[in-house]
Amino acid sequence: MNKISIIGTGYVGLVTGACLSDFGLNVLCMDNNVEKIKKLEQGIIPIYEPGLDVIVERNVANHRLAFTTDMKKAVEESDVIFIAVGTPPAEDGSADLKYVEAVARDIGRYMNGYKVVVDKSTVPVGTGQLVKLWVREELAKRGASYDFDVVSNPEFLREGSAVYDFTHPDRVVIGAES
Repeated sequence: MNKISIIGTGYVGLVTGACLSDFGLNVLCMDNNVEKIKKLEQGIIPIYEPGLDVIVERNVANHRLAFTTDMKKAVEESDVIFIAVGTPPAEDGSADLKYVEAVARDIGRYMNGYKVVVDKSTVPVGTGQLVKLWVREELAKRGASYDFDVVSNPEFLREGSAVYDFTHPDRVVIGAES
């Protein structure tokens, strides 16, 4: 099966990556926090979520789940890239998209063929168009032209029951132009 990368190993990213790997998919979870990735590689889960440790352990052992700090590898080796980074409140209370923008720009810097970019972060309506713009700007800087699609797939996970919520959703929302 094609590889999926999850950028961000916070609550949403780690649960999403672990559960997708438990469905039998090959997943690479990327984070720029070196200590967090080292702990995950040792089986130490940085969040409290019942059952997540067992899922991570099983899928790492079965070579379906891996961790890295290498963004280039995460982009180049994946067909589907989930953006699951934080969107802290800005001074005016709106979502601060600086981390989403940074990831989108990195995707554009390292893209090497068609990709599906999935926005899983909690973002306002219209962010998909911004992600598309940021990726295109970085591709243009390289003189590269690759097709890609941006998909919105908001999360509805509750802390403490996120694994169950992911594997037994009461709704799935997906937005795409193609």
